[in-house]
Amino acid sequence: MRDSERVQATDTALSQRYGGDRAAQYFTKHRTGFFHRLTTWRELAIARRALAMAGDPDVVLDLPCGAGRFWPLLAEKPGRRILAADANQDMLRVARQMQPQELVERVECFQCSAFETGLDDGSVDCILCMRLLHHIPEPAQRLAMLREFHRVTRDTVCISLWVDGNYMATRRKRLEARRPPGDRHSRYVTNRRTIETEFRQAGFQILGHFDFLRFYSMWRVYALRKGQEMKGVT
Repeated sequence: MRDSERVQATDTALSQRYGGDRAAQYFTKHRTGFFHRLTTWRELAIARRALAMAGDPDVVLDLPCGAGRFWPLLAEKPGRRILAADANQDMLRVARQMQPQELVERVECFQCSAFETGLDDGSVDCILCMRLLHHIPEPAQRLAMLREFHRVTRDTVCISLWVDGNYMATRRKRLEARRPPGDRHSRYVTNRRTIETEFRQAGFQILGHFDFLRFYSMWRVYALRKGQEMKGVT
């Protein structure tokens, strides 16, 4: 299978993952129970810090926006232009239905793939990409997405993923070793040095990163600044 076909297959799988009733369930999940509320609070705090490191950008693309979990955070800055996109139309529908109407009116929603947004070069100041990259195991696919982000942003990207070098990643590695052969899963831990190299290959400078819970959690958010893509790297 060619790289373009792999990207399309991954995009289709991600889009279908939260279709129909699962989109509404995803919205509810992050607002139910102490653990999910705590996780959301911490994730919003980290995203806020990453956006501040990115210079509190005026035009932000939330991709994938899911059910609009980060819209209230993005709306904290008066006058900020907020674009929100997702490959899944059901997610966009749930976000528009469930979020407060005054917030929905501030957000420009549209459907697109993270691998091919359809936006012009340098359309936004920053791309906020939360909870997507850990679904993409192949380096070629990650680079395809990162290069699209490099094309679309004028300045920065804030992006989350699972990284190694912590207790939960070590625990997950042990669990994966016990999986039956051929047992499929959809979330992946990425080596920190590998992803940081890929960021640079795609043309980004790493401004900094924030860990959900240092030495324990796999979640990390990077703040990246657009530079020159490394030529001759595939």
